[in-house]
Amino acid sequence: MEQEVSIVSRAHWGAARPKQKERLKSLAHRVIIHHTALPSCKSLKECKDHMLSIQRMHMTESGFDDIGYNFLVGRDGTVFEGRGWGVVGAHTKGNNHDSLGIAFMGNFNNEAPSNKSILSVKRLLQSGVSQSFLHKEFALFGHKDLGDTECPGEQLYAALPQLRGTT
Repeated sequence: MEQEVSIVSRAHWGAARPKQKERLKSLAHRVIIHHTALPSCKSLKECKDHMLSIQRMHMTESGFDDIGYNFLVGRDGTVFEGRGWGVVGAHTKGNNHDSLGIAFMGNFNNEAPSNKSILSVKRLLQSGVSQSFLHKEFALFGHKDLGDTECPGEQLYAALPQLRGTT
């Protein structure tokens, strides 16, 4: 039985309006996992503050139209809507037009992702498949599989097999 995933909406975390929004032309066929490489957030208020900070950094310093990721997840398993379903992200150069970018909030070079955050992302992926936003045979990657980066960090990268085969 599929568990529902609760998503904190853009309105609830106080997102700024995107400069523009490009829709995916079809279902996402790939999921790319990231980490924010910032300290973990442990409460709703702290995570909302992180969301605002990340969005501001992406839009002002990086010149993105919005926060780069489609979804982000806190250590307590809370999922936050970034760009959301069906929207082209700005998370993996050259790989954004057929993918969903999900960032775990924290730095996972030395810290392992929590079981709650892994479970929430599994539920999010199941939800994406059941709502026809994500292809049922999607491929899952760590950012470093597709670019020259340490992202999503050694500990999160090692946990990726837990997210595979979620449907």
